[in-house]
Amino acid sequence: MTHICDTLLNVPSINIRQLRDTRRLKAWLRKGSTVELRERDRVIARIVPEKEAAQGVREWPDFAARSHQIFKGRMLPGADLLIEERGRY
Repeated sequence: MTHICDTLLNVPSINIRQLRDTRRLKAWLRKGSTVELRERDRVIARIVPEKEAAQGVREWPDFAARSHQIFKGRMLPGADLLIEERGRY
């Protein structure tokens, strides 16, 4: 259901009972439209689609290169220190 003031802004709206029709809601969101959720002609929420950039595959940093840059190939004796300190407490 689209209201008169919303047709000027091209903002689709849906009431709580119409939320059961998820196909139409998903189609609007995939299209990139923000959907208004209404209760008795009053907007109670806006459903905003996820941005495309956030949905894309994210590249992980090269942790091995970072480690080499920071520690310059040195090995940290963390495991050895942990084993030594276990009996102390």
